[in-house]
Amino acid sequence: MAAVRTAALLAALLPGLLAGISPAATAAPISVPIGDTRIVLDAPSGYADTAYLGSPRLQDLAESLTPASNRVLLFAISDDDLRKFTLGDPPEYRRYMVAVIPKAQEREHLDEARFRSLADELRRGLHLPEAGADPVKLLEKQPVGKPAALAELRNEATAVSYLQGTRLPPTKIPGLFGGSERQNYMLSTSTLVYLHGRAIDLAVFTLFSSADDAAWVRAVTQRWIEDLQRLNR
Repeated sequence: MAAVRTAALLAALLPGLLAGISPAATAAPISVPIGDTRIVLDAPSGYADTAYLGSPRLQDLAESLTPASNRVLLFAISDDDLRKFTLGDPPEYRRYMVAVIPKAQEREHLDEARFRSLADELRRGLHLPEAGADPVKLLEKQPVGKPAALAELRNEATAVSYLQGTRLPPTKIPGLFGGSERQNYMLSTSTLVYLHGRAIDLAVFTLFSSADDAAWVRAVTQRWIEDLQRLNR
């Protein structure tokens, strides 16, 4: 699955890299060539593929978020962040998503049995907690920056998906007696979906401050999987 740096890195770098870029007027599903196959991709509703911004620097940022052995197929941020940027207001950049494929698999056709083998290999490397476990208590015990599996979202013949969490570096809060620290967390989903003989890796990210963030990342992941399967029937 894609190894992606923390949302804190994105929040720190993205505003400066976007300066002076004008977003394209309309985003729509795109047909991406992968070997001798074309995969149709689209960002979930409310989000836009940043390829429409036409920025080599932004493409470089997207590629920095995943290992060099992967090819970035889509990197999306929210429409609201794009609007804020064009108006000169500070964007939040608290939610974003990427789709990638290992470069070594671009010309390799996988049958469903091979896809399931990859999915099973992924599952063997996960240590899922008991159902109903408190994610914050689990993440408090994790080293900063190390993802921890929290739940299985989907396990089907053509799609597997897991919820993960990461403890981010704490934020220092000034105070009269030396201040304090606020612990920050990020939730993400890691998904393999089988499209036209390829295993496409999807990842959705959100900063985690409430149950609404957990509900959002689960829902948008499920919707994204279903949308891509529909587009590639």
